[in-house]
Order: sequence, then C-alpha cells, then structure tokens
Amino acid sequence: MMSFLKFGSALVLVLGLTMNLDAQKFGYINSAEILSAMPEVKQADANLEALQKQLQKKGQGMVEQLQKDYTEVQARVERGELSPKQQEEEAAKLKAREEEIGKFEQDMVKQLQDKRTELLQPIYDKVNKAISDVAKENGFQFVFDQGVLLYYEQTQDVSPMVKAKLGINP
Repeated sequence: MMSFLKFGSALVLVLGLTMNLDAQKFGYINSAEILSAMPEVKQADANLEALQKQLQKKGQGMVEQLQKDYTEVQARVERGELSPKQQEEEAAKLKAREEEIGKFEQDMVKQLQDKRTELLQPIYDKVNKAISDVAKENGFQFVFDQGVLLYYEQTQDVSPMVKAKLGINP
C-alpha cells in the first residue's frame, strides 16, 4: 500500500510538471533587425562616426607633426647642428611625444566606447522594456534572441509585436 502511494504521488508530480511545462509560452525576437529599424540607433551611429572622425583627425595631426619634427631633427643632425647631448635630448622629446600619441589612441578607444554606451544604453533599455511588456501582455514566460536558437517556429516570432510597441513600422 505504501509503495502504491509513493508511485501515485510520483505520478501526480510528473504529470503536474508536464502540464506546467506545456502551459509555458516561449517566443523569440530578432534583436538585430529591431535595432537596425530604429531611427535612434541610426542617429547614435552617426554621432559616434562623427566623434570617431574628429578624434582620428586630431590623432593624425599629432602623427604628422611628430613625423615633421623627426625629419627636422634628423636634418639638423646631418648638418651637424646638434651635439650628441642635444641629439639625446631631442630623441627623448620625440619618444615622449610618441608615447603621448599612444596614450591618445588608448584614450580615443575608451572615449568612443564610453560614448557608445552613453548613446545606446537608453535605446537598449527601451527595447528591453518593450520586450518585457509584450511578454507580459501576451503570456510569454521566455523570450529568446533568434541568434541563439538552433530551431524555432516562425509562429513564435515576437519581433512584430515588439516593433509595434516601439512604434516601428514593419
């Protein structure tokens, strides 16, 4: 009798879990498609590109000036205008400027990353909220990104609902 109760309890538990899994609703989105359709992303990309060009122009100017100064020092050495001590001093100055350019390049990368985060994070937050709202409104317990799925049913695509929530025309 005791084993029958255990078996019966186990059966009820398995059936309950199975029914619970059947009740769960899954969906997926194509986040890349959604983001590429948003005008805010296009504007952010344009702002980032403009900043990148500005910083690259400044860096290029620094490199060109260093090359010009290096050529000038080399010419002065060939003409015999610099003593060995002065040559060392000039070489040290040029090396310090090279290091400054390297630091500028590192700062430029960090500045671009920070600006990218500043511009895109509010957009990502907006998209995530739209996904969450659509999931709650339509009873989805899970919404995955299409890029990580190996198989999916086209009927489970939540992207059109998220686009509508964001005001993006399909």
